Amino acid sequence: MADDSLIVREGVLRLLDVDEGMEVVDACGDLDALLASVDEHVPDVVITDIRMPPTGTDEGIRAALELRGRHPTIGVVVLSHYVESQWAIDLLEDGSDRRAYLLKDRVADSDQLLDAVRQVAAGGSVVDPKVVEALISGRERHRDSPLRHLTPRELEVLAEIAQGRSNTAIAESLVLSQRAVEKHINSLFSKLGLTEVREVHRRVTAVLMYLADDVVEPA
Repeated sequence: MADDSLIVREGVLRLLDVDEGMEVVDACGDLDALLASVDEHVPDVVITDIRMPPTGTDEGIRAALELRGRHPTIGVVVLSHYVESQWAIDLLEDGSDRRAYLLKDRVADSDQLLDAVRQVAAGGSVVDPKVVEALISGRERHRDSPLRHLTPRELEVLAEIAQGRSNTAIAESLVLSQRAVEKHINSLFSKLGLTEVREVHRRVTAVLMYLADDVVEPA
């Protein structure tokens, strides 16, 4: 666990302590200490703030990108006070597997944080629903974007995919049958030109297109 705020560190540690299946091996407050600790302990998952010393800008994202090369099997859950689409894009640009982006004010519910830790440890990904909602709300899409060809329902399904949800979970969330979800997913993949790409890569690429498209500021 890495965060320059002692209060935040202690709060997150207490949330993790409720699960007997998780053990925190170290807690630190800056990027250098985080990377050194990871090299020493090689944990299953790293939970890190985005803004930490030495610059207080994007250390958590940089840590996640560096660990992708140094320790590719380690999951990284980044926590932030801010809904920042570019950080989400940077975090996922080398692949969404074993990566999560959560808002700090949303992890007061221990179940959400614990579930994200489990998902990234198992190779999955999680994007906080509030991040996805903010990307949808009040933003204009590029006129030449392939996303403009998607139906409202397909955009809803894509938003669910961006949250790391399985087809079954999407069906439950949108009150659809799994067959209907599969139909919408196949349709949106076709419209985005992803029919010839492997399933896992199609989902990652579609999410990246979705996030990148919403970087445009409102007109």
